[in-house]
Amino acid sequence: MLATPSDKYVPAPVIRFPQRTWPSKQLEQGPRWCSTDLRDGNQSLANPMNIDKKLKFFDHLVTCGFKEVEVAFPSASQTDFDFVRQLIDNALIPDDVTIQVITQSRPDLIERTIESLIGAAKAIVHLYNATAPAFREIVFNQDRPATLVLAVKGAQQIRALCEQHPETQWTLEYSPETFNFTEPEFALEICQAVAEVWQPCEARPLIINLPTTVERNTPNVFADQIEHFIHNFHSLAHVTISVHPHNDRGTGVASAELAMLAGATRVEGCLFGNGERTGNVDLVTLALNLYSQGIDPQLRFADIQNTVELVEQCNQLPVHPRHPYAGRLVFTAFSGSHQDAIKKGFTRYHAQPLDHWNIPYLPIDPMDLGCNYEEVIRVNSQSGKSGAAWLLQENHGLVLPKMLQVDLSKRVKNHTDSTGSEMNIAQLWQLFRTSYGLVSQPLMSLQRYHSQPTADGQKIEAQIRYHDQDIVCVGCGIGLMSALLTGLMQQFDCQANVVDYHEHTLGTQTHSKAASYVQLQSTMSNVSIFGVAIEEDATKASLQALLNAYAQLLRAPASFA
Repeated sequence: MLATPSDKYVPAPVIRFPQRTWPSKQLEQGPRWCSTDLRDGNQSLANPMNIDKKLKFFDHLVTCGFKEVEVAFPSASQTDFDFVRQLIDNALIPDDVTIQVITQSRPDLIERTIESLIGAAKAIVHLYNATAPAFREIVFNQDRPATLVLAVKGAQQIRALCEQHPETQWTLEYSPETFNFTEPEFALEICQAVAEVWQPCEARPLIINLPTTVERNTPNVFADQIEHFIHNFHSLAHVTISVHPHNDRGTGVASAELAMLAGATRVEGCLFGNGERTGNVDLVTLALNLYSQGIDPQLRFADIQNTVELVEQCNQLPVHPRHPYAGRLVFTAFSGSHQDAIKKGFTRYHAQPLDHWNIPYLPIDPMDLGCNYEEVIRVNSQSGKSGAAWLLQENHGLVLPKMLQVDLSKRVKNHTDSTGSEMNIAQLWQLFRTSYGLVSQPLMSLQRYHSQPTADGQKIEAQIRYHDQDIVCVGCGIGLMSALLTGLMQQFDCQANVVDYHEHTLGTQTHSKAASYVQLQSTMSNVSIFGVAIEEDATKASLQALLNAYAQLLRAPASFA
């Protein structure tokens, strides 16, 4: 890279337009959508789609809610021509969907294009030619007048051919390709000349499509260009202003959103941003950005992973795992602080449902896109105490006390640091069960017990299975747990105190099981030991949780010194 890039590159010019109004506006509705996946997206693939894939893709676009689909470049290949004919001849186009095809401004190409559309109920013919100085001078060796004549002659030929087929409801779309670096006054001049030829009316509408063919500037400049164009165009009656942003600077979505603020009412692009170079504007992201602001985009992605799979299959290109809304990791938090915020958000949301969605780090509810909450939090060495606790709560209904969350987090970190990999829910559940006594044959198990009240509290006589031997423990205390702990300390001469206890039911039914959590503290140190138990009976669960914690103390007392 150059030390002084200005020696080689010059900044793109900006447009001076102090009359701009778009910065103070807010989006309130979605645009007219036009998918160009089957044309613009298809032409950028190493292996373009065959007719079967195109049909599958077309059907999915219709299912998602697209009413306008650019289906082909009929004069570019026989496959594209045949695909258009198959859609029309086999009546595969729904009544509320309009197909669109594209052509350059050349007589033979235009004729072939119209031929492909004969018999269609509705059709948009998309005419384009490059208008920017670099393309006029370098690519086509044309001046402004010759470029304007090319567009006008193309529009004249299309109108004449369309009038020969009045059975079709025709719309002309004209794109001054490279609009965003065409002189503003010339872009206006050539579009107005095309409009004069077409004479837009209710029966013969016109779309002026203004592309950022190659992104050259910041999105605010494009918004100025759009509003300037709209402000100065001679008549917008029966004219739709459309935009077709590309993503060369990585700001395709921003360019589309600001262009809509500036007055554009139609957007062309591709699902997940496929297209030449860095691609077209991503219509999924754009639509779901609107959705997250409470605006119905009129597109539906209720099973977004199905959309991802279809697009990957047809395009033979992967959708990035961090892709907005659609990537497999986009709703996943590994970071401890993120996990803690999400867990607290869901806890509050479930305890006291809010009028509106407001979960930290989740701008949209994954459930709205057909995703579940299992992937929201995943555990690795970066995770904090909330990550593992969330997974156990969501998958097993366990609500861990705070100090138990801390202890479990340390165990998880030791595991993930030693393995260097993520811990899945099955591995986490196994670690939790073995760490806190939730196994089929715990080290110390309660076989049966009998209790009776005393003047000071409770007396318990418990039969305990320990190391394949039955032991009888007798003890007194304020409650059953303290009574059993007294009996254990007398039996094993290992001293500890109960410092915390929690319990809850698993489910809402009367017969639901009970989960109990006991925290013991060795009198030899301040280190805590935890035991967990799940039983049909809440009292038995509390006593077994105490035994599970005490058994750990007996197994390795030196570690607590």
